[in-house]
Amino acid sequence: MWPGVANAAQTTCAAGLIPGIGSFMNIAKILCRRLTTGWAPVALPAALTLLAVLAVEPASAQTKTPPYWASISVDEARTRVGPSLDYPSTWVYRRRDLPVRVVKVHSNWRRIEDPSGTQGWMHVRLLSDTTTAMVTAREGAMHEGRSDTSPLLFLAEKGVVGRVSDCGDGWCRFDVGGKRGFIRASQLWGAVE
Repeated sequence: MWPGVANAAQTTCAAGLIPGIGSFMNIAKILCRRLTTGWAPVALPAALTLLAVLAVEPASAQTKTPPYWASISVDEARTRVGPSLDYPSTWVYRRRDLPVRVVKVHSNWRRIEDPSGTQGWMHVRLLSDTTTAMVTAREGAMHEGRSDTSPLLFLAEKGVVGRVSDCGDGWCRFDVGGKRGFIRASQLWGAVE
């Protein structure tokens, strides 16, 4: 089979460098034992597949220094008491694009703070760098331009979540499901700096 790849995989295993999280770590350890004890023809394809799956994560997820803004990237995400699947779940978020503030990093886990101030640990794969915000005013006025005198396009109720861009001069472009306008940054909680 691929001798160079097999040798590299065996070297990686011998050095203990195979990544893994939760139950995947146990699978990775078993595959490493198989690779280093002569089972390479059977274990190598499985090991390479596992490594490819575990290596996929957002590029900036490991490079940012807290605090920074992120958003929930899935329809359902859990926070936990501590940075591991071994800790009990504390909260279930069912709102894709909800803005969160990352306040601490531990390996592949991020301690996040939600708009209400609640904190918990969330796995990095449940987060995105998509810049979002939530309306905190009773009604957020979305204008055509960066001015209160600019034509009013929409009113966004408190709690509405949208994507933000082009923030400046106290205003941000706010997109809620394709409805776009400018809203005062002071009426939002999220990535508006």
